[in-house]
Parts: sequence; C-alpha cells; structure tokens
Amino acid sequence: MRNEQLADLLRPDSFDTIVGQTHLFGPRGVIRRMVESGRVTNMIFFGPPGTGKTTAAAIIAKMSGMVFRRFNCTSATLAEVKGALAETNNIFGAGGILLYLDEIQYFNRKQQQSLLEYMEDGRVTLIASTTENPHFYIYNAIISRSSLFEFKPVPAGEMPPALSRALKRLNEENNTAVTADEEILTYIASLVRGDVRRGIGLLENAYFAAGGEGASHAITREAVDSFHVKVGNFDTDAHYDLLSCLQKSIRGSDPDATAFYVAKLCAAGDLISLCRRLQVIASEDVGLAYPQAAAITRACCESAMELGFPEAQIPLANAAILLATAPKSNSAYLAVAAARADIDAGLGNTVPTHLQSPLFRGYRYPHDYTYHYVKQQYLPDDLAGKKYYTYGDNKTEQAASAYAATIRREGGKKKE
Repeated sequence: MRNEQLADLLRPDSFDTIVGQTHLFGPRGVIRRMVESGRVTNMIFFGPPGTGKTTAAAIIAKMSGMVFRRFNCTSATLAEVKGALAETNNIFGAGGILLYLDEIQYFNRKQQQSLLEYMEDGRVTLIASTTENPHFYIYNAIISRSSLFEFKPVPAGEMPPALSRALKRLNEENNTAVTADEEILTYIASLVRGDVRRGIGLLENAYFAAGGEGASHAITREAVDSFHVKVGNFDTDAHYDLLSCLQKSIRGSDPDATAFYVAKLCAAGDLISLCRRLQVIASEDVGLAYPQAAAITRACCESAMELGFPEAQIPLANAAILLATAPKSNSAYLAVAAARADIDAGLGNTVPTHLQSPLFRGYRYPHDYTYHYVKQQYLPDDLAGKKYYTYGDNKTEQAASAYAATIRREGGKKKE
C-alpha cells in the first residue's frame, strides 16, 4: 500500500498536462510564453487550493534548469529556508535556485524581509503561493519585486482528463479494469468546486467503494455520492444556492420567502454559513437605511452561536425577518465599489501630504471651525472632486444629506 497521495503521484510534468489555468499555461498563456522564451522572474501565485500552484512551480523549475527548493510555510522554519539560500554560495546553486514557498502568508514580516537580499541580487528566484489576498498578507517589498498571477477554480468541463489519469493509475496499481464514463467524471468535477486534488480524492474513494463483481465494473453515481459531503438533504452547491436565495429574498423585502429559506438552512444545520450571510446582508443590502441592523444582526448571530440548534433558529429568524422588512440601501457598498474601480485602474497612489504625519503643515482641524467642518482636500490630487457616494432615498440618509448641506453652507468659520 502506498503512502503518497494519489494527487501527488499524478502531478503534471509539463504545461500541456495541466488542467485549467489556460490564461497562464495554455498555448497563449502568459507564464508559458515567458518561461519558454527563457525568462523566469519572481512570481506570486494566489488562488484557491487544488488549482495547480505547486505543480506549476515545479514545472517552471524543471524547464529553467534551476535547483528547486520547496517549503511549506505552515511548518518550515526560517533556519531551514536560510539553509536553502546558503546553497547559492556553492556549486550546487551555480545555475540559480528557484525557491518555492507554499502558503507564504504564514511567514511573518521579518521572515519575508529576510528574502529580499537574495531576490535583489538574483541569486534566488522566488515563487510564493497563497490562498489569501496577497496584498493583505505578503510584504509590499516582495510584491513590488514580483509578478502576481491568479489561479482560478478549474471548470468542471476541464477536469475529467486529470480524473481519467487517476483512474488509469488506480487500475494499474490494483490490476483492475474499473471504468467511469464521461458523465460520471464530469459529475465528480462538478462537486469539488474547482479543486483538482479534491476531485482525485473523491474519485479514489468512489473507486474503492464501487463494488461490483470481479475486477471489472463501473464507478456509479451512488458510489460517488456516498463520499461527497452532504449538508442536510442537499449537497454543497445547493447549499450555496439556498444562501443566495435567502439574500435575494431579503433584498427583495419578501419576509415569507425569507422565513422559508431560513427554515431550510436551519434544517441543514449549517449555523456558521447562515450567520455569516445574514451579517453580510445587514451591511450590503440594508446598510445606511437602517444602520442599527448590522449591530442587531450581530447580536442575534452571537446569541444563535451560543444557543446552538434547535434554539438558534429563534434569534436567526428575528434577524432575518428584521432585515427583510427593513428599508434598503446599497449606497455605501456602491461607493466603495466605485472607489475600488479607480484604485484597480492605478489612480490615487499618492495621498495628500497634509493628511499624513502631523509634521506636515497645511491640515486644518475641523473641530476648530463652526459645525466642526472646514472645506479642504481629502482625496489624492488625481481624484480631487470625485464623487463616489450618493445619498440613498431613505429617511436616514436623507437626514444625513440635509445635515451635510447645512454644514457646508453655514460651517467652516474659525471659532473664536
């Protein structure tokens, strides 16, 4: 019996055998074209698990002829990484070392900073991967020296070739002739939300659970379902569909549909997902029309978590019906989304000097002026005057709009 995971044994050894990520490794994929032209630069791979980040790093190292050193930052120490970096001083690292750090978000700032010296003089080419947003977890100096590439969940229609290779390997290992038609392979792929590793694991379990007489039989849907995690009486995809239905019902101010979907989700027993979604709805869909909704929903969710089912259904029902019958506004959500679009377009990189350190002159303290207001520039120069927020047509935001008009009209005079 082998100890290695089947997914590790079946790792692709070329760009042609990677499933998914055509935007990176297809015939016109950006990483493929770069590596095939002889250039390997520092890179950061980010995206969900099971999408090929580690596999891609190994293929890049093989194609470049570089020494490949891989560490998982959940368990590796800085001393171990420095040991690999020390190879740059001997003959083994003469061709350069490709250092792959998996889950780099688990390295702290100091640990990440220690890599900079080696990156800057070219002794080490770094490929780091993370399942998190790199801008939140990776040191800015490393990001500025690297190219960022997003790995996306593998579409269900692109995963069957990897599953076919897994089935072939299982048959060879066990001297069997178990089969799985394209429909079953696609069905497995549809259950794992783009995670190839998980898909191979599900196929392997179904292979051994398929039953049948002799060494030749087919993997059935029943065998697959016996290992696919269910939530209540519906599967993972249906679960997320129900959460979506709940949010749309609340957004549409339909308390009856809201009650139905809360009941169905409670019957499934997934308390955490329901609490998370209700808190999102309170800020995204009710928002500034009833600002207290977020605090009330939070309190109801905390109460539900303490109570557990079946009593948890009571505070969750209160929160959900409150949100469904409350006035709605997505003005704050839209304002931040519009600002984010400008940030993604490269605008607003330099903030006004007078808003930075107190050592810089020019900032006027609003509390020194009537109505605690004085007109001054807060946005970066290239966005000065830009309007992101529009007051909603509800009572709360209209009151805020009237107040804003008042302070701009009558405020701004220096207090005596």
